[in-house]
Amino acid sequence: MIRPAAPADHPALARLFEEMQAYYAVPCPPRDAIEASLSGRPAGTEILVAEESADLAGFAAFSAIYPGPGLAGGLFLKELFVGARHRGAGHGRALVRAVAAEAVARELKRVDWTADAGTPELLAFYEGLGAVPKPGKVFFRLDGEGLARLGGQT
Repeated sequence: MIRPAAPADHPALARLFEEMQAYYAVPCPPRDAIEASLSGRPAGTEILVAEESADLAGFAAFSAIYPGPGLAGGLFLKELFVGARHRGAGHGRALVRAVAAEAVARELKRVDWTADAGTPELLAFYEGLGAVPKPGKVFFRLDGEGLARLGGQT
C-alpha cells in the first residue's frame, strides 16, 4: 500500500533513512536529528511510503518544480529507497507509479530525478519503468565551502 507519510511514521522513516545512508556509505546524523528534520522539513517537500503489513518497506521523497520545458511544472523525485528485506517485491515500482500519478493528477508534465551512473541495475530499473536518460544534461551541486562562499557566509 502506498500512502502519504504521517508524523507517526517518523520513527520508521528514520530507520529507513539510516539504512539508506549506510547503503550509500555516507555519514548519518543521530536518529533524533533525523526525526527532527522529518518534522521540520521544508515546505513543499512530500514523502510517500510503501507499507507492507504494519512495516514501512520504502519511501519516495519529492517536491514540485517550476518552470520546465514549455514553462510547465513537474515533480522532482529526490529519493527513492526500499529497505533491503523488502526489495524485489514491487515497492519501488509502486512508489514511482504513485509519484507519476501525483504528477498526472496535478496536471504536471514530468517527473525528473538523478541516478547513480555506476549502478547498472538501478539504471535498468528506471528504464524498465519507461524513463529515458537525458545525456545532454549535467547534474550540478553547490554545497559546503562553495555554497558558503557564494552565499556570502565566508
